Amino acid sequence: MLILSHVHKAYQMGDNVIHALQDVNLTIESGDFVSIMGPSGSGKSTLMHVLGLLDVPDSGTYTIAGLEVSQQSEDELAVLRRGVIGFIFQQFNLLPRISAAENVAIPLLYSQGSMPLERARVLLQQVGLGNRLEHHSNEMSGGQQQRVAIARALINQPKIIFADEPTGNLDSSSEKEIMQVLSDLNKQGITIVIVTHEESIGQQTKRIIRMLDGAIVSDERLAPIDNTHLKMAELSTTAEPAQVQSKFKQLLLHFNLGLRNLLINKVRTALSMLGILIGVGAVVAMLALGRGAQNAIEDQLASLGSNLLVLRPGAVRIGGAAVQEEVGKVTRLTFEDSLALREVPLVRETAAIVDGHVQVVYLNRNWHTSILGVTTAYPRMHNANPVAGRFFTDEENLTRSRVAILGATVIREIFGDRNPLGEFIKINRVSFQVIGVLPTKGHAGPQDQDNRVIVPLNTAMRRLLGKNYVDIIEIEAVSPEAVAKVEDVVIQVMNARHHVRENDLDSSFQLRNMAEVQAAMASSATTMAVLLAFIAAISLLVGGIGIMNIMLVSVTERTREIGLRKAVGAKRSDILTQFLVEAIVISVMGGVLGIVLAWVSTVVLTTITGWPTAISFLSVALAFLFSTAVGLVFGIYPARKASKLPPIEALRYE
Repeated sequence: MLILSHVHKAYQMGDNVIHALQDVNLTIESGDFVSIMGPSGSGKSTLMHVLGLLDVPDSGTYTIAGLEVSQQSEDELAVLRRGVIGFIFQQFNLLPRISAAENVAIPLLYSQGSMPLERARVLLQQVGLGNRLEHHSNEMSGGQQQRVAIARALINQPKIIFADEPTGNLDSSSEKEIMQVLSDLNKQGITIVIVTHEESIGQQTKRIIRMLDGAIVSDERLAPIDNTHLKMAELSTTAEPAQVQSKFKQLLLHFNLGLRNLLINKVRTALSMLGILIGVGAVVAMLALGRGAQNAIEDQLASLGSNLLVLRPGAVRIGGAAVQEEVGKVTRLTFEDSLALREVPLVRETAAIVDGHVQVVYLNRNWHTSILGVTTAYPRMHNANPVAGRFFTDEENLTRSRVAILGATVIREIFGDRNPLGEFIKINRVSFQVIGVLPTKGHAGPQDQDNRVIVPLNTAMRRLLGKNYVDIIEIEAVSPEAVAKVEDVVIQVMNARHHVRENDLDSSFQLRNMAEVQAAMASSATTMAVLLAFIAAISLLVGGIGIMNIMLVSVTERTREIGLRKAVGAKRSDILTQFLVEAIVISVMGGVLGIVLAWVSTVVLTTITGWPTAISFLSVALAFLFSTAVGLVFGIYPARKASKLPPIEALRYE
């Protein structure tokens, strides 16, 4: 039983106040078949919205089966609507993206947390649409769409059905069919309340309530209430709720519906994902590039060892300016210096090195590369034992033998697929025999470590570069702990050997600790990687703003859909979840595609430039989680806006 007592409802229209309901008192018995009639603006639709819990009165009381509902919260009204009431609308309000059976099952999503289609199919067959189960709304006539709406109103087995102009958009034939269906439902004990302006429709009901200017002006009984099914029609607001599915299954269902909604507008969805896709791709690719460079540096320096020192000539002061001396013996390094430093306590090995740039020629091919003149200690100290052939011997170094070991890049450029071992090449017009192939080192940033030729130290100094000095001396301590002690002794020995003046003691030689260099370069690489990732993350922020804009547009476009979902029992949290899931789906899909884009980009970058890249699981996980968080954060505002829409205002949109 429905009872309205002294109900008032007014709307503010600009500066005017419209009194839609004025002191309405009304009782509707269970099992009745009522029509509410009146001219436009008489308040009949407002009365139905109050009766159907889509709107609340400004004052007065409204009870359903003894429960006062006029002061209930929106969510409490939603729960009551889905358990007691079914709606049929003049505009049908079917969702265009899903089938007839799914449209009918929509209320079950909010009452049971699932959308089983078996009962929906049975109801569609009962209203004569058994052959239209999988059709969409645009594939059906107006009468067929209204039958789908009737089946949807029945899915939760309501005790009362409110129909707002159910025949207003139908032809005469469809009108008769719909009224017959409603009459049959009333005979089964369901209370029917129709809002109509057609006298012929009102005459087919059992009771006509006429309204004018927000007030009831007449209440006419045309036929008695059928008591046969009255017991079935008794209202109850304390019935046990249907078995509700788990929250996880509900989320999966929301995810499925959200994905289908997004696929309807493929171009808009793709544009929404583009910002996230580019952002995630850029973040992962930049982190991979930075990590790859860091790994290359670490590998290169690790091969030298953390107990390695590099001695270079320093600077002296001539005329007040710090310059590196090109003549004299003050800061020039010699091979004899490396032999002397080998005798320093805690020193395991020393290696003198000269370097330069040369032209390598083989038959009709030539290549510009770097050359190193080294001693036999070099391959062990640099983990550079030949992968094919051999390294030169001490005797070959002493006799200035013209033998060479080539890097992979040099071999590729001048030999192609031919085996270089035993072949003769010209280095700066001097013939050398290839005796070995260096292991592949790859790139250290833009520098190709495989683009080099190694020859004996004496051969490089006397036959190629014309030097009587060495460029650097590498010193290997017996352990990392001994490095500090070795540093002090090495400087002292070198200053003593070269008779360095007291004023130049601090600048005559440069001694680099490779462990410190390794730490500094690794730190720089990490800083650069973080900086690149931060810059790339800005595009993620832009992508998130794009998602928010698109979702706001979606909320506007789907306002009537929101009203429908609330009318069939959706709570605010249900609407919030639906739109939030859609935003997260966009972010997740964009994140996955962004990771794929990053992988492709790093492969192309490595192939074209040879720069090392390394995609780590951590960078992928962080980028993915961040993209999902972007969707969550930027989707909250549109989702909250959608969830706060009053159901009646949403249904009246446009």
